[in-house]
Amino acid sequence: MSELPFAATTPVSVSRVGLKARDAESLAAYYRAVVGLQELSRADGAIALGAANRPLLVLEPDASAKPDDPRSAGLFHTAFLLPSRADLGRWISHAAANRIGIEGASDHLVSEALYLTDPEGNGIEIYADRRPQDWKWNGDKIAMATERLNLPAVVGSVPAGDAGWQGAPENTIVGHVHLRVGRPEDAEAWWHDQFGFDTVAKYGGQAVFLSSGHYHHHIGANAWQSAGAGRRDPSRSGLAWVEMRSDNAKAETSREDPWGTVIRTVPGKA
Repeated sequence: MSELPFAATTPVSVSRVGLKARDAESLAAYYRAVVGLQELSRADGAIALGAANRPLLVLEPDASAKPDDPRSAGLFHTAFLLPSRADLGRWISHAAANRIGIEGASDHLVSEALYLTDPEGNGIEIYADRRPQDWKWNGDKIAMATERLNLPAVVGSVPAGDAGWQGAPENTIVGHVHLRVGRPEDAEAWWHDQFGFDTVAKYGGQAVFLSSGHYHHHIGANAWQSAGAGRRDPSRSGLAWVEMRSDNAKAETSREDPWGTVIRTVPGKA
């Protein structure tokens, strides 16, 4: 059995993501078929999906919602972290066999990742981390890049005779969430102040990456499409909330970042 990824064992980590869905049933079917999540529960119309009884995604139906605007503040992508490179290889074979549209495939040095977009415009990353002891740090900054992913090598990590993709395996988690913001500097200051996150990488004034406990990043924030964006329009579909788990939290809390994105915190160990 795989171990829980390092990303979930830090003092603060991502727990779940909530999406406002114009068609929750269709979106749930997509996440089951493409990402391999299982439906775990339903309450008040909301559909909770996850892996091996670990809830990761909640779809909240709102048929009257306006489509998400990629130039506004909101979700850039939810990043589903698989426990091993072989799991990522299994998923790649699954995507190829089912002609799942992939929009990008990158080697980030710390991780290997593929990118796609759900039917309502929400970005998705499917990735596997390299071993933390193999990451390169320059002081308190992590070495990350965007290089071509060696797809055959990842697929080749799957053992011969393997049963293949059977859905998101146990210990799949949301490793990080990447947000669209108006000013990355404001996001950096907010996550420092509210969660004590460290800045581990910056790309000029366009993007910042933040983490807890020496992970490569739990939160990304960029203004690539959303520079100058103000508060998020609550009548649009897309990101509803992000839930963080904290070792130090004594009770559930909820706050808003500078763009009105709801960030929840729940107490508990990984």
